[in-house]
Amino acid sequence: MSVLVIGGDKISHIAKMLQSLGAKKINHWDARKKSSAPKKKVPLDTDCIVMLTSFLNHNTMLKYKNEAKKKAIPFICAKRSVNCVYEEYVKIMDIKDCADCYAKCESN
Repeated sequence: MSVLVIGGDKISHIAKMLQSLGAKKINHWDARKKSSAPKKKVPLDTDCIVMLTSFLNHNTMLKYKNEAKKKAIPFICAKRSVNCVYEEYVKIMDIKDCADCYAKCESN
């Protein structure tokens, strides 16, 4: 499973948590510059998009939310906290426990 995280400067703790839930590849865009993030295209192999809402402007968030909707990619909004991201990720990805998560990842 490939996850795109948009927002935040350092996401090492969030990345470790996502990996523990079965994410094999994690792309991170800090989206600090207003001009750079909206020009990027979501990678084709992206299975989930995680937005760290505390560090994004509204237009960037809208652009990627709409793109995720068009491509039917699960879209998660959370504050830049491991616990917040974990709770939303487990809910949106419908993960009951780690065994369930790894079974889903192996089938992809």
